[in-house]
Amino acid sequence: MPITRLLRWPSSVLARLTGSDEPIVLTRHGRPAAVLVSAAAYARAARDRQVLRMLALGEMEAAAGVGEDLDRVLDDADALLEEN
Repeated sequence: MPITRLLRWPSSVLARLTGSDEPIVLTRHGRPAAVLVSAAAYARAARDRQVLRMLALGEMEAAAGVGEDLDRVLDDADALLEEN
């Protein structure tokens, strides 16, 4: 979507975002310049990144022979997933 469309019709672009999980790619001179996502999609992506960070940390701790009990980690992960 050209950035000029966002500037001319911001309400319609926001309505399109809130009604869909699909991102909107804004273009400038025909090239991708930015990506817009709904607040809900952003929150899900932030939660997913947090879970991935926890998994990566767990992998590093396991490789080093330290870390948390698996049941506790899985309980924490389940709690994060149930938040939304």
